[in-house]
Amino acid sequence: MATGSKAAKGKPTKEAKAAAKAARKAASKERRTQMWQAFQLQRKEDKSLLPWMIGAFLAVTGVLFGLGFIWGVQWYLLPIGLMFGVLAAFIIFGRRVQKSVYAKADGQAGAAAWALDNLRGTWRVTPAVSGTTQLDAVHRVIGRPGVIFVAEGSPQRVRSLIAQEKKKTARLIGDTPIYDVIIGNGEGQLPLSKLQSYLNKLPRNINAKQMDNIEGRLKALKNRGGGGAALPKGPMPGGAKMRGIQRTMRRR
Repeated sequence: MATGSKAAKGKPTKEAKAAAKAARKAASKERRTQMWQAFQLQRKEDKSLLPWMIGAFLAVTGVLFGLGFIWGVQWYLLPIGLMFGVLAAFIIFGRRVQKSVYAKADGQAGAAAWALDNLRGTWRVTPAVSGTTQLDAVHRVIGRPGVIFVAEGSPQRVRSLIAQEKKKTARLIGDTPIYDVIIGNGEGQLPLSKLQSYLNKLPRNINAKQMDNIEGRLKALKNRGGGGAALPKGPMPGGAKMRGIQRTMRRR
C-alpha cells in the first residue's frame, strides 16, 4: 500500500474537492431560490416593498455620487454607491419580510417558541419547560443576561407556571439573575415582534462558562423531573418555510 498518497496523508482528493465545490454551488443556488421566492411572496403581499427598495437604492447611490461630485471623485464613488445602494435595498427587504412574518405569527399558539427558535446569537433555548392542556407554555432561555422565562398563552395561567419555574431554577443557580416576560399585546405584555430586541437589551451578567454550568444543572433537573410540555409545531402552516427564508436573510 502506498503510504504517500493524498488520502493517506489526510489531504482531500480531486473527487472530494469536486464534491465539496458541487455542494457549495448547490447550497448557493438554493439560497438564491429561497431569496427569489421570498421576494415574490413579499412583493404580492406588500405593495410598498418595491417603492421602498428602489427608494433606498436611489437615495444611497445618489448621496455617495453627490459627495463624489463635490470632491471631484464621483466616478470613483459611483460603484461604491451602487454597492451600498443594493445593500440598503436588501436591508429594507429583510426587515419588511420579518415584519410580515411576525404579523402572521402573532397571537397563534407556538408563536413565541417559533420566534425563540429563530434568535440570533448564543442563546440556549429550551421550549415548553412547563405548560397546560390549553396550549399555554413557558420556554426557558439561557444567555449572557442569565435565565429568561418567556411565556405565551393566558396571562392568568402562565403567571403561576412562571412562578413555579423561577422557584425551581433559583435553587440551582444561586444569584444568577432570572427574568420573565409574557408574550402578547395586552397591558404588561411584550409584543412578539419585540422579543429579540428585549433580549438583546438585557444586561450581560454572566459569561459563556457560567452559561454552560447553568445549562448543565438545569438539564440534570429536567432529567430527574421528566420532559416538558408538548407544543404545536409552529405558529402557522407556512412557519417552516418562513423560518428558512429568515435564516437565508441572516446569512446574506
